[in-house]
Amino acid sequence: MTSADRRLAPRRKPRQVRAELTRERILSAAAHVFADYGYAAGTTNRIAERAGMSIGSLYQYFPNKDAILAELLVRHIDRGAWTGADELDMAPGSLPEVVRSLVRDAIDHHRDDPQLLRIMFEEAPASSELIEAIDRHGKMRVGQVREVFARHPDVRVQDLDTAAELVVGTVEMNTHKLMASPRPVQVERLEAELVAMITRYLRGDG
Repeated sequence: MTSADRRLAPRRKPRQVRAELTRERILSAAAHVFADYGYAAGTTNRIAERAGMSIGSLYQYFPNKDAILAELLVRHIDRGAWTGADELDMAPGSLPEVVRSLVRDAIDHHRDDPQLLRIMFEEAPASSELIEAIDRHGKMRVGQVREVFARHPDVRVQDLDTAAELVVGTVEMNTHKLMASPRPVQVERLEAELVAMITRYLRGDG
């Protein structure tokens, strides 16, 4: 572990339910504090106060706010699978709805707090755990999307592996960028344009 990784590593990995609940309380409090005050003013004192604990107790779990933010970003990236992917309609003509399900799943994951999303991606320091989470999530997501594309009769791209990589990257990148924007986002327009663009690509439309 590098010195940077040690600086970002949580001090205590919970083994008991109570310790895990305390850690969750700190992370939840930090998410609210960063969203309300921004990162610079989102101090560990404010996080501890929001969590209802002493600053000393907080430091038993995390050495600094960088480590807390890094953990929040790891959890954000290392999210669950594409919800409802196994229940999609694979009948001819249903491809736009399949793509819409993928796009909407990504949007829903990012729409709760744009301010916190922006802070996580602008301020969170890199760590080996974060890099591993990005790689783990990427492989899981691409594999799941490839499997869905392979089952659909309207998908006509030649290279499914590359197609899945491109589609996942396009959806994730644009969703992150637009949902974290300080300007108002027309979510319906974002969804419609991504669905139309990806559907044309997968069908091989000129």
